[in-house]
Amino acid sequence: MVVTEDGEVIRTGTEYLDIGTNNNAEYRGLIAGISLALELGADEVEFVMDSELVIKQMRGEYKVKSEALKELHDDALALSSLIPKVTFTHVRRSDPMVSKADAMLNRTMDEATVR
Repeated sequence: MVVTEDGEVIRTGTEYLDIGTNNNAEYRGLIAGISLALELGADEVEFVMDSELVIKQMRGEYKVKSEALKELHDDALALSSLIPKVTFTHVRRSDPMVSKADAMLNRTMDEATVR
């Protein structure tokens, strides 16, 4: 979900990934968000996620120990370095924006399982 500084939602999207870990999905979502920010020509972006692991790895506070995540982490770092000002912020799952994003994702997953 892409939200302006004043809270206006300007883009949403979800993707059903089928099989994978939640951390893999979090990184893939982050990479999609970074790619979209680049597409939109953003020069200042705050990525807000409820994944403490991903946020702290992106800030360099945690090492990436999982071989499965290293490539995704490196891709996210490389892409985010193309944006002049980037911050990564962790929020709790109870944050209203997280709840809204989770509801969108749940609808996508429900639709995928119906097919």
